[in-house]
Amino acid sequence: MASLTRETGGKAPAAPRHHVARRGLGLLLAAVALGVLCLASIWVGTRGIAFTEVWGLLWHDDGSKDALVVHEYRIPRTVLGLVVGAAVGLAGALMQAVTRNPLADPGLLGVSLGASTGVITASAFAGVVSVLGQVWFAFAGAAIASAAVFLLGSAGRTRATPERLVIAGAAVTAVLYAFNSAVLLLQPRIFNEFRFWQVGSLAGRQFDVVAVVAPFVGVGALIAIALARPLNGLALGDEAARGIGVRVGPTRLAAALAVVLLCGAATAGAGPIAFVGLAVPHIARFIAGPDQRWVLAYSAVLAPILLLGADVLGRVLGSPGEIQSGIVTALLGGPVFLALCRRRKLVML
Repeated sequence: MASLTRETGGKAPAAPRHHVARRGLGLLLAAVALGVLCLASIWVGTRGIAFTEVWGLLWHDDGSKDALVVHEYRIPRTVLGLVVGAAVGLAGALMQAVTRNPLADPGLLGVSLGASTGVITASAFAGVVSVLGQVWFAFAGAAIASAAVFLLGSAGRTRATPERLVIAGAAVTAVLYAFNSAVLLLQPRIFNEFRFWQVGSLAGRQFDVVAVVAPFVGVGALIAIALARPLNGLALGDEAARGIGVRVGPTRLAAALAVVLLCGAATAGAGPIAFVGLAVPHIARFIAGPDQRWVLAYSAVLAPILLLGADVLGRVLGSPGEIQSGIVTALLGGPVFLALCRRRKLVML
């Protein structure tokens, strides 16, 4: 593969046209499924509203209570699910590509919980209550947690293998979880404010939250798209990547910046969402192959499908209340994680 890439001037051989058409069709179908799921997310809720009425209210706000529910709660919740889902999916795909670790995930490696710790710390000790203020602490927490996991995973004379990174991530996650639990239990005000948010939830978030996190997710997504070709080079190994002109260090640094932006913004908006960033890139590679251009595109569409699907399922199963979407994704993702641990053939090819 490396020699073939050199012979083509540093570019991967073009895929057959029927493969490109198949991938494009699959992405289009996924986008259609996402659109249908968005309608379901706006329709389903604790307040029963007929679908035909919901459809009418989408285009005309008549000032009724049902219109208030649709426009002030369900639509912002759905848009936030799109933004957060895309962010977590892209972050997971980037982490797996850069580390060549099939078990890399913002949740497993402590990045999401690091962002969560930053938000809780800012609220408890600095009195920061606005999402715009909290998001900067989320970035700092995500960056510190990422650095801690990498340093622990690469300590000693051995390199940071996937297993060592997962173990380091589990250790950092345990410490951060204990710290967060202590803060929440000792400060009832903070506990009441974050008791649903800390498990990952889209409920109760309005457009002011979307307006804060969406620009950061947009910047992170643009960086991820720009890195698609260099990441294909990294898949060949560092030496081969350098041989075809990939700047390995700057590529990894840019990917780390994108992950911090994506995870920090997503966590500030909806709390730590588990396992979406782990499972979705594997599904994307199964459908589209190892080309990171397609993996990133599919991850940006499939992850919102999974998150919004979990959110709708939580509303249905928990009726007349609801089960938080982060809990549902964890229940769905646990078996996926066990399967990945047992089947190490799911490597970064």
